Amino acid sequence: MEVKQSQPNKSQKKKNASAPEKSQGAEANPKTSDSSTAIMSQLPDFVVERNEFFSELKRKHDAEILDREHPVINVVLDLGLDENGAPRPGMPVAAKAWESTPGSFLKHVDKAISSDVVVAKLDGKDLWDLDRPLERDCCVSYIPFTSPEGRNVFWHSSAHVLGEAAECHYGCRLSHGPPVEQGFFYDMALAEGQAVKESDWSPLESKAAKFFKEKQSFDRLHVSLLDLKKMFGYSKYKMYYIENLLPPEGSTVYRCGSLVDLCLGPHIQNTSKIKAFQIMKNSSCYFRGDKDDDSLQRIYGVAFPDKKQMTEHKKFLEEAAKRDHRKIGIEQELFFFNDVSPGSTFLLPHGTRIFNALQKLLRSEYQKRGYSEVQSPNMYDSDLWKKSGHWQHYSEDMFVLDVEKKKWALKPMNCPGHCIMFGHRERSYRELPLRMADFGVLHRNEASGALNGMTRVRKFQQDDTHVFCTEDQITAEIEGLFDFLKCIYGLFGFPFRLKLSTRPEKFLGEIKTWDGAESKLKDALNSFTASGGGQWELNEGDGAFYGPKIDITISDALRRDWQCATIQLDFQLPQNFELEYMTAEVASKPKSAAATDEAPADGIAATPKVLGPGRARPVMIHRAIVGSFERFMAILTENFAGKWPFWISPRQILVIPVMPAVNDYVEEVQRLFKAQKMYVDIDLSGNTMPKKIRTGQLQQYNFIFVVGAQERESRSVNIRNRDDPETQAKGELVPLDEAIGKLKALKKERRLINAI
Repeated sequence: MEVKQSQPNKSQKKKNASAPEKSQGAEANPKTSDSSTAIMSQLPDFVVERNEFFSELKRKHDAEILDREHPVINVVLDLGLDENGAPRPGMPVAAKAWESTPGSFLKHVDKAISSDVVVAKLDGKDLWDLDRPLERDCCVSYIPFTSPEGRNVFWHSSAHVLGEAAECHYGCRLSHGPPVEQGFFYDMALAEGQAVKESDWSPLESKAAKFFKEKQSFDRLHVSLLDLKKMFGYSKYKMYYIENLLPPEGSTVYRCGSLVDLCLGPHIQNTSKIKAFQIMKNSSCYFRGDKDDDSLQRIYGVAFPDKKQMTEHKKFLEEAAKRDHRKIGIEQELFFFNDVSPGSTFLLPHGTRIFNALQKLLRSEYQKRGYSEVQSPNMYDSDLWKKSGHWQHYSEDMFVLDVEKKKWALKPMNCPGHCIMFGHRERSYRELPLRMADFGVLHRNEASGALNGMTRVRKFQQDDTHVFCTEDQITAEIEGLFDFLKCIYGLFGFPFRLKLSTRPEKFLGEIKTWDGAESKLKDALNSFTASGGGQWELNEGDGAFYGPKIDITISDALRRDWQCATIQLDFQLPQNFELEYMTAEVASKPKSAAATDEAPADGIAATPKVLGPGRARPVMIHRAIVGSFERFMAILTENFAGKWPFWISPRQILVIPVMPAVNDYVEEVQRLFKAQKMYVDIDLSGNTMPKKIRTGQLQQYNFIFVVGAQERESRSVNIRNRDDPETQAKGELVPLDEAIGKLKALKKERRLINAI
């Protein structure tokens, strides 16, 4: 089951239910007789009853659909781009409502395209099962496995097959099974004392292979809330989702073989589409990620529509394991974690060098681009968070403290504090745009099960900026941010993509204001494209409730996508804090310090006052480029596989003497390069020279200087370049002054390639 709210409110009431029961036909697994795990020779009663109830409801539903009128509807197929990248013309097809399916039109699509299709999309926004009847006029496009949406659907369907195999094998209670970045998982509760073992993987994979051959279809059915409770009453986990996360009108369930699961869908047509399937690992986890809740078993898997893709995926995993930032971080002594503060990075001296280089880069750009760096408090009274709206929607993810009989919270973001800073005195239009940059420490109460190295932490810093500007300044500010993105990501060789998310169904403010803001963002995006910045994507209806946003995704050396940067327009916070400025039109009496007024007791912002003549509210732009420094460092570590560009490298130069007699020259070389603010180490140990060189290579020094009597007398250094194999046997002899000049230039220019 896929549940969008992956982290339900921890304060919600937990339900009581018994542990999973064994079927009367359960018998011990002869291949794993030492395990307490049982293999089910027949399905448990709760599965049989659930499936019979589903079949009863499905028969009624199918009969209702058959009795409905099936009017002709207008359907056009969007066949994407041709081999030259030009849009193919739309293809009208004959269709009837409640009868024609997107899958039935695949006969009109070239086999080279149709063979890779996973799911359909209606009108560019609604994903739709290929075998689900259409209900209205629409434009149908097809989503392949090679797209992120296609992979998610395919892996979600594969998770259902894993759930079916687990339910048949263990007789377990399933929790949920979503797609994830590299496949999927399913959480389940086994009988007390049982746990998933690696020896179970093969039997589970065998069951899945059998299901693939059976060509099991994914049958969709909308079920009322009352019937859902009857269908899944045996499971405390499904009941939790039903009672806390579903709308009053109920939701959908899908049947795949013997599995009937609470699920929003959509899914692939049938299980025969899955050609390669493998369980990757298993672990324990907590229900809802809450350590005070039930301990469950989690099984991870991956699947593909082609066996060749599985082979390629395994090679990818091998390379990713070599580049794992947690592994390299320990090897290079960059950082570590400790249980005394879970989710908080202990940044060691060499890791701090990288952190400081990133901050220095951003500060240099801030100075060029008119940013003002500020510092704001780490802890705020809860009244501030109520006024901003975060207390109502985000308090479960905040670290809350009781101080002097009041509630306080460590800040998870900087925006409310920056609103206070903007509103603490009278502002004029002449000050806008006002760009506030803040590297302050942030804390977010991430679930312990979600913590993952430096990519998901509780304590972090980010290049957080809030721009306060007029509506007329929005386009220019966004264009400036695009240039900032090109500058920073270009230094690291990261290509990036832009996606505009527009007004959602539930939003704050006036449609006219939204339309104007979206138009300005589109103008900026089109200008970026026209200047050679690449195409942008439209993600309709996925904006934040307070304003449209642009999500920026970068791609690393392994072609993995990461979202670091974000640009969000916000009309709501300036209104909540009653921020305003004097316009050029009419002089007006200075406002009172409304932004620092205490929030109402119920935490709901009062109706903002109407602005008088000569007054206007600023627009607020939330933006980050690298995002969390910790996460960005993890991305860089894996992108470069620990081979850092010279300007950001924590180990730039290692100087090695050929013999002890030149140790004084080695120390002089170190002093000269240190004077140029470079990181230079020397090795005067008793190890042999080959061993010293090998140690330096393993530590990924950019350059190793080997010096002897000849180098001392000629005032030169013999340079071995980490990335140039030709210099490894014997380096290039370079005069000392020339080497200093070349490396200074390499550092100053922040070049990506390690060459002088």
